[in-house]
Amino acid sequence: MKAAILRPNPAAEFFTPELCFINELSNSANDPDLSIARARVAAGITTRWHRLRETTERYVILEGRARVEIGELPPQEVGPGDVVLIPPLCGQRITNLGDQDLIFLALCTPCFRPEIYEDIEDRTQ
Repeated sequence: MKAAILRPNPAAEFFTPELCFINELSNSANDPDLSIARARVAAGITTRWHRLRETTERYVILEGRARVEIGELPPQEVGPGDVVLIPPLCGQRITNLGDQDLIFLALCTPCFRPEIYEDIEDRTQ
């Protein structure tokens, strides 16, 4: 890894089939051990059930209130400053409980790659 300053590009935000907006803040072969994304979930939206293979994910809640469902834990409400730890292959989803956007950072180790993502919505019904 080389020293660098990475600046966010708001125009790079994209909508995912998971039902949230993602802006990759840091995800590069130059730093394969960690990726950082800014996630935005609109008011009242619940993301699809999903899991990541071979990757640990952490949510750092920045703005809003949400209900997280991860693995075998009972659903729990989270807010600014809370950190949600999600091991590899652990089913997860998040619901925005507020009337404004829910904003959180998603930190993945090693870095996120599209091929590790698994939509498991139909398996949980």
